[in-house]
Amino acid sequence: MPIEVLSLKEIPAVSITGVQQNSRKVTPGNLFVAQVGDMVDGHKYIPEAIKKGAAAIVGSEALEGKFDVPYIQVSDSRAASAYLSAAFFGFPARQLTVIGVTGTDGKTTTSNLIYNILLQAGYPTGIISTVNAVIGDEILDTGFHVTTPDAPEIQRLLSRMVTAGLRYVVLETTSHGLAQDRVTGCEFDVAVVTNITHEHLDYHGTYEAYRAAKGRLLDYLAETAPKKHGNPRVAVINRDDMSYEYLRQKPVENLVCYGQTSNQATIWSENICFDACGLHFDLVSDTFRLPIVSPLVGDYNVSNILAAAAAAIYGLGIDPPVAARGVAAVHGIPGRMERINLGQKFTALVDFAHTPNALRKALETARRLTKGRVIAVFGSAGLRDREKRHLMAEESARLADISIFTAEDPRTESLDDILAEMAAAAAKVGAEEGISFFRVPDRGDAIRFALQMAKDGDLVIACGKGHEQSMCFGTTEYAWDDRIAMRAALAEFLHQPGPQMPSLPTSRKSA
Repeated sequence: MPIEVLSLKEIPAVSITGVQQNSRKVTPGNLFVAQVGDMVDGHKYIPEAIKKGAAAIVGSEALEGKFDVPYIQVSDSRAASAYLSAAFFGFPARQLTVIGVTGTDGKTTTSNLIYNILLQAGYPTGIISTVNAVIGDEILDTGFHVTTPDAPEIQRLLSRMVTAGLRYVVLETTSHGLAQDRVTGCEFDVAVVTNITHEHLDYHGTYEAYRAAKGRLLDYLAETAPKKHGNPRVAVINRDDMSYEYLRQKPVENLVCYGQTSNQATIWSENICFDACGLHFDLVSDTFRLPIVSPLVGDYNVSNILAAAAAAIYGLGIDPPVAARGVAAVHGIPGRMERINLGQKFTALVDFAHTPNALRKALETARRLTKGRVIAVFGSAGLRDREKRHLMAEESARLADISIFTAEDPRTESLDDILAEMAAAAAKVGAEEGISFFRVPDRGDAIRFALQMAKDGDLVIACGKGHEQSMCFGTTEYAWDDRIAMRAALAEFLHQPGPQMPSLPTSRKSA
């Protein structure tokens, strides 16, 4: 997209050592790009950036002549940051085949499936996901409440991949990353959209705006510059999702759709079966039928596998049997229906489900994994999409035998108020507090309470945090991992050695 330089008589020759959009990370010689964010205006931190050694500044406000270093005013500093970062690292995406994956749910699993299919095919591949980044044998942590990294970090990772000799990269992309131009300049070759359901309406305002942000991934295909190794320019979309009609009208060169039926899909599934050990089904197109076996649990993962297979087969030319072997190699995704077993006589799972759609699918899967009761532990984040609170409480009241509402990143909101909204929603659909649902503010205590209620053959599932490593109270991130918490609670329950339960402000307050 064109970025207009609004004011600067002459750009001086300045040596730049890097691009930063966070003043706290500026080091001598950096170019600091000031952006107007939702909570913070980066232009206010220009003096701090200069004090730390910034050699030049880019911003969107008319501030020329106010600083001792060059200031360049542009029409869009977010997009400018992305293109400047790409330029600084020599446009690394132009030397890679870039597969972008977005969607409300399933994008991490789908990204990892594609990554493993490419490895199975012998393609030197890296991945940047909300769980981690993998460059060859190196695994890099991508943070706490992870979303798509900022533009300078993405371009740095892509550059490292090029240097490491990789030729493909799978880039998981959130709606925030798309809306905020973090992935602008990533030169996408294949774009995969898993689904677009209810999420992040606190940020985007409406479903239509959220859908448009996700749809930008398909728009990027047309913006990709020609590459010596070719441009597939393939869009992969979900025929079963309500976003299909909107996305299929995007002006893309090659459109592939997948679905759990053959209804106008390019690739679809038949004969689906799953149990606690995984799933199997037939992968079908007009030209082939292939048995798929996967250790992943839950029939919703059929859609994720279809998306990954469609991207690999139709986007990258990988033979279907190779794609099947890549799918079979994925034994689990951290924090996705992850079983925690210390020898207890009931099933304990941790899952990342944090949207109404994902929670519904997780609980439907849980119901089919046990003949006993389903006990669900989850919350709803503060300062986020408020409508989710009643939707998720209603889903759990309908699908779980017992729901335990607890903390999940309340941030600066009142946790008691959040739980009250969830309780009111559950009661509205007929659930009874103290019998079918409970409020336990401390998440560690909530998990303990669920285990104490569990009988032989029941299933306890903690949803909403998955792989995440922290929980936010106020403006502070406290170390928290649901998997550690579940192991700690199980060890206490079974009277055996185990990890210590992580501590939160709620647990200290009640101690």
